[in-house]
Amino acid sequence: MVSGLALALLLGAAPAPLASPPGASKDIAGACAGRDGWSDPAPPTHIHGRSWYVGTCGITVVLVETAAGLVLIDTGPEEAAPHVLANIRALGFEPRQVKWLLMTHEHFDHVGGMAAIQRATGARLAVGEDAAAAMRNGQADAHDPQATWLAKYPMAPVRVDRTLRHGGALVVGGTRFTLHANPTHSPGSTSWTWQSCAADQCLTVAYADSTNTISADDYHFTAHPDRIEAARAGLRVIEALPCDVLLTPHPGGSALLERLSGRAALAQPRACIAYAAGGSDRLAKRLAREAESK
Repeated sequence: MVSGLALALLLGAAPAPLASPPGASKDIAGACAGRDGWSDPAPPTHIHGRSWYVGTCGITVVLVETAAGLVLIDTGPEEAAPHVLANIRALGFEPRQVKWLLMTHEHFDHVGGMAAIQRATGARLAVGEDAAAAMRNGQADAHDPQATWLAKYPMAPVRVDRTLRHGGALVVGGTRFTLHANPTHSPGSTSWTWQSCAADQCLTVAYADSTNTISADDYHFTAHPDRIEAARAGLRVIEALPCDVLLTPHPGGSALLERLSGRAALAQPRACIAYAAGGSDRLAKRLAREAESK
């Protein structure tokens, strides 16, 4: 049975007044206690306004309702795709209501399920310019610090319908999703921001991509000064994001499940600044270790 809100979306009307679906959890942190695997099932839960968490205990996947259909950001790994679709249904929607797919970065743990989700929904995919090739061929960018490791985990190629530059936006049903290119974790790393309103409160949600500069064992950042500068530039982008509510690709990167469960404040001042600072500190330590090992 299609909910009234789902029917409104199908008809292109403005969403009905927000009501918490029966399938939404109020304690996702408790449901995921002791489990943070990329495919460990998690119940769907409310983020803010018309944004919902539909991922797993270890991977964030975000669903946003608009007057012109649903937008899904990331999918988790391929084996998590059925769970993401089940979570969408648990909220009272049908997968075909997803009209656009967005993504953070081109690694199999976050978008390995993109081909399966695209088949199930028929949705169009919008990506940053530097992630398009990897999504179209399923292979990691040769300049990705994790490339030799990621080669063991190719993804199914997907259809890319639109590419956006840094600062570009996709507008769906009046909701503006702005792309922020921040190539810290991978060459195609991307963050997204949008406005979320509930009652008389409007906040900017920032789904900020990973700030971790990890690599395959055979990669040394000090041998790639251009990659170091790209990583630092990406961290500056994240630091400057409009950021009332911070979401991160791995929920543990920002205590996201705890915040969604009311165990900490959902909106935290300077959250993106602190998140970027943590990444800067880890990069500095990584470079210091490499220098010491020479």
